[in-house]
Amino acid sequence: MKVKSTILPFVILTALILAASQTRAQDSTPPLTAAELETIYNASIEKRTAEILKALALTDAAKATRVHDVIMAQYRSLRARDEALDTMFKELAKNAPGVETNRSAILRTLSQTLHSQFVGKLSAELSPAQVELVKDKLTYDKVKVTYDAYCNIVAGLDDKDKAMILDSLKEAREEAIDGGSAVEKTEIFQRHKDRINARLLAGGHDVAKAIKEWEEKQESQPKPKAAGN
Repeated sequence: MKVKSTILPFVILTALILAASQTRAQDSTPPLTAAELETIYNASIEKRTAEILKALALTDAAKATRVHDVIMAQYRSLRARDEALDTMFKELAKNAPGVETNRSAILRTLSQTLHSQFVGKLSAELSPAQVELVKDKLTYDKVKVTYDAYCNIVAGLDDKDKAMILDSLKEAREEAIDGGSAVEKTEIFQRHKDRINARLLAGGHDVAKAIKEWEEKQESQPKPKAAGN
């Protein structure tokens, strides 16, 4: 018993020392350098651009290269814009604390030239349908996904309602392609969806109620059996 009581504290102490050394090793891991972060960013936007080009399926290699360069340049321009905005707001907060600012409004103003130049360059290389496809891919196909959801969930929509929904979602997409992140794009679509919901409610369609009823219906459906059961 004495041997065990002597060994136990030693084992605990050893475990604590090992844990502490592992923690120090983790804490000593150097942060990524600016060059490493840039490499990661470039790989990320290259992957997104490649996915868009795959969807376009361009057979002209020279045109595909030009479109690739236009999209890549737009990603970089949006990042530079956002970095400039961040710097501006930090300075404003430091020099004029408490001053209210409307980032989304300023963002839209700063994006106008970038937006028109980007769409113009795409239109010089692609058909209107292909430009639409690029816009859809830049916004994760939110127009189609959201439009289909409205049509499936909200009963009794007429052609006028559906046209309003589609037009509003395309307006959201036009604004969202200037978004610098997926979160920002989602927020833009949500603002437009809120307006759609308000207009539908004024026309007698309670979207919130329709969604609740649809979810309850989905939950009441029998769950598919797993394979092999």
